[in-house]
Amino acid sequence: MSEAKTETVRLDQAHDYQFDVAFGPGIAALRSDEPPPLGQGAGPSPVQLLAAAVGNCLSASLLFALRKYKQAPEPIHTEVDAEVGRNEKGRLRVLKMTATLRLGVPNEQLDHLRRALDSFEAFCTVTQSVGQGIPVEVQVYDAHGERLK
Repeated sequence: MSEAKTETVRLDQAHDYQFDVAFGPGIAALRSDEPPPLGQGAGPSPVQLLAAAVGNCLSASLLFALRKYKQAPEPIHTEVDAEVGRNEKGRLRVLKMTATLRLGVPNEQLDHLRRALDSFEAFCTVTQSVGQGIPVEVQVYDAHGERLK
């Protein structure tokens, strides 16, 4: 069993609902903000950051799975829809996420594609963790728009 690793980010309030998010040395900080009416929408919201983390992890995992077979699916384009609504107590929550990944090439150009598609989600740390509390649907399309998953 491997040892656990801790990832730390630091948030410093800049103004009202705006926070400067520091990721560590050598990584550019970003400013997050709540959308109106709370904030000014001057940066990504927490929901957008969550969706970005899910999309980034899935994209990197699929790329890794295909490169393991020496395949080049680039460029990969990913869109994540986070459905926000009210729970049974009337509080806003992320109810569901749908991630749509689009490969940059037709599926005919990719050997071992089925094997990669069958395994890549299991290796996505963020999506597997988030998926324990929020349903995450994953769709994959090739460059011709053919749905592969």
